[in-house]
Amino acid sequence: MASGLFALLDDISALMDDVVVMSKITTKKTAGILGDDLAVNAEKASGFVSSREIPVLWSITKGSFLNKLIILPIAFLLSAFIPSAVTVILVCGGIYLAYEGSEKIYDFFIGHHHEFDTKSNEQHLLTNLDLDAEQKKIKSAIITDFILSVEIVIIALGTVIEEPLLFQIIVVSVVACIATIGVYGIVALIVRMDDLGLKLIRMSSGKHTVLFTVGNLLVNALPLIIKLLSVVGTIALLLVAGGIFNHHIEFLHSFLENFSGFVRDFLVGFGVGMAAVLFVLLFKKLLKK
Repeated sequence: MASGLFALLDDISALMDDVVVMSKITTKKTAGILGDDLAVNAEKASGFVSSREIPVLWSITKGSFLNKLIILPIAFLLSAFIPSAVTVILVCGGIYLAYEGSEKIYDFFIGHHHEFDTKSNEQHLLTNLDLDAEQKKIKSAIITDFILSVEIVIIALGTVIEEPLLFQIIVVSVVACIATIGVYGIVALIVRMDDLGLKLIRMSSGKHTVLFTVGNLLVNALPLIIKLLSVVGTIALLLVAGGIFNHHIEFLHSFLENFSGFVRDFLVGFGVGMAAVLFVLLFKKLLKK
């Protein structure tokens, strides 16, 4: 009995060692999409009054975990029984990402999009609780997270597709958890930079101290980082979308082959996104008529 128990424990230990190794490999392979995920979600989690940043981020994080709970079992089932459906889902998600990224560019140059201005809306949010705008942004972030999560799960699954089902489930689930905790943990640090900076300034004994300098740097850097993340997040949406199209649509494999993968992904993502934007605008006009 004892020898059987020790043999079982040894098997479990060996399995966990393999899981750790494969999780590291899989995480490296999904690093690119995780970087895009970080840029997109940091941009979406910003722009709120300070007191609402963490509650909003927590709502998005819970939505992200729910997304993973929905995606993981469906991904395993589709991969086992209807692998072609995975490609269809990815392409549909890519169209949405391309649309969202291209719409931002369209609004910036042509449309009349109004950014969510924290300063002008701070008192309004605190007194009137404008939850509609907040909930819309949370919903948009969770939908985008869902599509990015599908891409992360599929890439992770692809690295262990030859392994037994139990091994696949453990490794991909570990990577999914790391993705959510890692991405939103870093996002939380970014959106609270200014508060940390203010604390350091209050702790300093004068303007010429290290604490004051660092605190002032954090406070002044946050608006620039948020603007940069807005641009990077938009580009990331188009790159992820273009990457999906180029990898999963056969005739695009040789499209713009003289361009680098980065440029090709962006051009394809932007092209599909603008087509989607124009289609939606035309559809809205027809509805009005």
